[in-house]
Amino acid sequence: MARYCEASCRLCRREGVKLFLKGARCTGEKCAIEKRNYAPGMHGQKRGKLSDYGIQLREKQKAKRIYGLIEVQFKNFFHKAERQKGVTGTNLLVLLERRLDNVVYRMGFASSRKQARQLVRHAGFLLNGRKINIPSYLVKTGDVIAVEEKSRELVCILDAIKNMREQAIPKWVEVSFDHKTGTITALPTREDIDLPVKEQQIVELYSK
Repeated sequence: MARYCEASCRLCRREGVKLFLKGARCTGEKCAIEKRNYAPGMHGQKRGKLSDYGIQLREKQKAKRIYGLIEVQFKNFFHKAERQKGVTGTNLLVLLERRLDNVVYRMGFASSRKQARQLVRHAGFLLNGRKINIPSYLVKTGDVIAVEEKSRELVCILDAIKNMREQAIPKWVEVSFDHKTGTITALPTREDIDLPVKEQQIVELYSK
């Protein structure tokens, strides 16, 4: 499957905001957007005003890159959100937040969504006591996620937990770092999703 394999920091610079694609590096002095807060490329500092379509496209690209999805995956989530009751844009973000790889990241067991996706694919977690290796699995209220026994001493997980102890855990999950487990206590709401994404622009883009 196609996947972006170039420098992650270029994506943050292209969107003009931190997408937190590289874990702790994004909060440190080495963050590329802190040094060069303009789009990559030789004409990055000369780009003019965006059209309405350009603004909508950038919002879609921003959301795709935050969650690490390709176009087909993202569009499938959008169509799923369309079929649900309620506001399509909010439904889309809630569905994306419910992805297992995102939940593992939100719980603090990985330093980035990319790392979380890799850990899930290698069956590094248990869902309700059973191994699972599907990053796109949608969690539901009451699900319990635990670090698999053989993965409990992985350096990447221990480092992520160490860093996460100093940060706020989303209120829709409960986490025990000592037991390396987390529980989905409720489904996230739009107010719980602290991302710089204007989802209505995405809806308007796909509605054309």
